[in-house]
Order: sequence, then C-alpha cells, then structure tokens
Amino acid sequence: MARWVNRAIKLRFCPILKAAQLEAKPVDLQDLMLRLTFDNICGLAFGQDPQTLEPGLPDNSFSSAFDQATEASLQRFIMPEVLWKLKKWLRLGMEVSLTRSLVHVDEYLSNIINTRKLELMSQQKDGNPHDDLLSRFMKKKESYSDKFLQQVALNFILAGRDTSSAALSWFFWLVIQNPIVEEKILREICTVLMETRGDDVSEWVDDEALGFDEVDQLVYLKAALSETLRLYPSVPEDSKHVVADDVLPDGTFVPAGSSVTYSIYSAGRMKSTWGEDCLEFKPERWLSADGKRFVTHDPFKFVAFNAGPRMCLGRDLAYLQMKSVAAAVLLRHRLTVVPGHRVEQKMSLTLFMKYGLKVDVHQRDLREIVASIKEREGELHGKETPNYF
Repeated sequence: MARWVNRAIKLRFCPILKAAQLEAKPVDLQDLMLRLTFDNICGLAFGQDPQTLEPGLPDNSFSSAFDQATEASLQRFIMPEVLWKLKKWLRLGMEVSLTRSLVHVDEYLSNIINTRKLELMSQQKDGNPHDDLLSRFMKKKESYSDKFLQQVALNFILAGRDTSSAALSWFFWLVIQNPIVEEKILREICTVLMETRGDDVSEWVDDEALGFDEVDQLVYLKAALSETLRLYPSVPEDSKHVVADDVLPDGTFVPAGSSVTYSIYSAGRMKSTWGEDCLEFKPERWLSADGKRFVTHDPFKFVAFNAGPRMCLGRDLAYLQMKSVAAAVLLRHRLTVVPGHRVEQKMSLTLFMKYGLKVDVHQRDLREIVASIKEREGELHGKETPNYF
C-alpha cells in the first residue's frame, strides 16, 4: 500500500497542487482525494492503475460506473422495498442507471480477472511478480470462482476509496478552521523530519513522501484524523441483521430476521459519551496526559471503524494512507477555503461534502516553525541556537 500511496503523492498529487498554486487556481480537494484513493485502492486490490489522478483530471468509465451504482444503491435504503423493486421491474429512475453501471463494473472486473489468469500462467508482467490482493487470492490452493474474486475486489474498492477520501476532505476543512491544530501538526512533522532528514527544509519537499517509520511517529496527526472521524465518520449510519433472537444491553428484545440501524454520526457527538466539549475539534482527547502517546478509545465507543468481529480490516492501511497524504499536503501548502464556498454534508452512503471542498493553494513557509523548534531545543539543552537561515 505504501508503494502505491507514495508514488501517487509524489508523481501526481503534489504536482497538481503545485500547478494550482503557481496558476492561482482553486481546486476541488474532495475530487482530488477521491481520485487519489481510487487509484491507490485499485492498485492494491488488483494491480491496475486507472490513472484518474492525472493532469487534466480525465474521466474514467469504471470510476463513473462505480459512482453511479453507489448513488443508486442509496435509493434502495431510502425507498420502501416494494417501491424500488417496482421501479426496477418498470425500468424507471435510477434503477436503470444501477443496472447499466453494474454491467459495466462486472465487465471491467471480468476482463481484469481473465487477463490476470493468463499473466499468472505465463508468469510474466515486465519481469515483476504480482503482489496485489487479487493475485494473492488466485495463487492460493483453494479454487475461487470468478464471481467471488469480483466481489472481493469490489469490496476492497468500496471500503478503501470513498471512506478515506471523505475523511481526508473533512480533516483538511477542520484543520483550516483550527489554525492552532494545524500548527501543532506542522511542528510534529518538522520535528520528525529534522531527526530523519536534517535541517534543510527544501530537501523535505523535494524528497520522497514520508516513509513508514516517519509516518508512524506522527502521533498528533493520527489523533487529529481520529477526531475528524469522530465528528464526521465516513460511514454515518450502519445496520445489522439479526440472525437469532437477542436482547440489547438496555433490555430491548430484537427478534430474528429484523434489522437494527444505528447512527455512527450521532454516537460521536453524545455528551454522555464524550463530555460537554463533544462538538469541539479536540485531537488532545486521543493523547496521553504527556501528549506523547496515542490513546485508543473503546471501539464500541468510537465506532467509525466498526467493532467486535466486524472491525474494519483495513483500519491500519487507512491511517497509513491518510497520514501520508495529510503530511505531504500540509508540509508543502497552506490551504484556504474559496470565499463563498459552501461546505455542507451530502446525504449518501458515505459522508461526502455536497458541493465538494474548493480551496486555494498557497506555498507553505516552514522556516519560522523550524527556527522555533531549534530555539526550543537550544533552551532545553542550555545552548545558543545557531542561525540556519
């Protein structure tokens, strides 16, 4: 995953932001996030790069079909079952686009699977072995049907694309609104890079994206991302199907065959759970008293990644990707929301911004932050801080 993420950040994402900065043109950060995570998860899932995050931001038929299918699926959750089934039978409304989109997605994945089978048989692909998830499944001794392989790949895309992009969009918006949090994140990133790469700020932005060991040290950044997911969970609502008669902790009886729906969005904003400051963006609630360690809350309290046996398998990958992207952007650029742009929640399976996130991109000047860190280090060691600039 790190390989796909770092390549996309350095060769695609950063150049697009740099061009926007030089041309003084706003960008829709949510759209860029969607393209970035889509390319990454496709690479991880089946070793194919759809190249949606390219200069000019080209359309991709598979991505478009995937979006249309997701949008149409929401209608089935909103409408009574009998109504959407009638519309499907009569071929009305979004049921038509859902059918067409599913056919396109099915054909796209079928072609990838068939091609991969031939490649694995010949063991040739530019001399490099396949390390994507699809290939790993196909190499196992168990014989999986093409339909099963399609569903595996599709599930990874659904889980890894929309969720991370939505979380990153809300994260950048919250950071823009909270400059003190932004400064703390920058100080942490600079402190880590001063230890791993030296004091030359120009080399930081010219070098590769942060490595795994560097990203792993960004504790405050992880806290800020977790706080974002508490307030704006990528999946705002979830449902569970009741397999057998059960009784909830409060004594409510739930019969087999029924469904229990709960609001992850509301659970993250309850005073009884998170305190009087539950509506504040406060990354410190995820840190130890000394601020040096990340504190993991009970997964049944913080349910953005689900809990119990259904805990999200990609949680660590999601944090790796989000921390890498967030660090790369904040290290290079200062973002501001375009004047007059409205940031509102969109009713969808994933908590997207209704009108995207239009931002202006400015160059980041890290010299003052680095100087203050050096000055602080000098005070702690009783030494005079040299002038590096």
